[in-house]
Amino acid sequence: MRVIRGSADLDEGAAHLARVCPVWARVLPQLGPLPLRRWDEGFVSIRDAVVSQQISTHAASAIVARMVAAGLGDEVGIAAASDEDLRATGLSRSKIRYLRGIAGAGLDWPGLRDLSDEDAIAALTSLPGIGRWTAEIYLKFALGRADVFAAADLALAEAARLLYDLPDRPGPRALIELAEPWRPWRAVAARGLWAYYRLAKGREGVR
Repeated sequence: MRVIRGSADLDEGAAHLARVCPVWARVLPQLGPLPLRRWDEGFVSIRDAVVSQQISTHAASAIVARMVAAGLGDEVGIAAASDEDLRATGLSRSKIRYLRGIAGAGLDWPGLRDLSDEDAIAALTSLPGIGRWTAEIYLKFALGRADVFAAADLALAEAARLLYDLPDRPGPRALIELAEPWRPWRAVAARGLWAYYRLAKGREGVR
């Protein structure tokens, strides 16, 4: 399986997108270098993905910063904290429950590297509060998987609507169909779409 490790991989993926799609060929030069966005593997990155669920990137960053400042950013800190301490950082009750469950699950984080995309997604979605979007975000950024897309991401869908001048924002199924020619570099396409979203909207679509 392909892994995005550095700018050369992003360049190779972008060249593929430009070859298969004239829209990408036109837009990619406007976006400049695409961000690498590689996260450390393990609990901290899945923590960030859980915190980011259904809130803005700005709000998620603020919550994570408060967690870290209070010493509640890792498995040990979360297990030892009271619910009141965690709520004071801005976490919802459901996210507190999810993070406690994930912290205590004992997942073999390094072992995910050796699994296929679908098997790694299955391992992650077995954890509390982890749906496919969160698992795909982890694979994309923590494991660097080159063809993981996260079709349920609203910013990706909105960027695709703008990029392709679609009448409506595509749903996940339509977005998967649109992205089919971008294989095996759909994670590079996602980075391009988030960059286009930032350009069009003036704000980040992903942390």
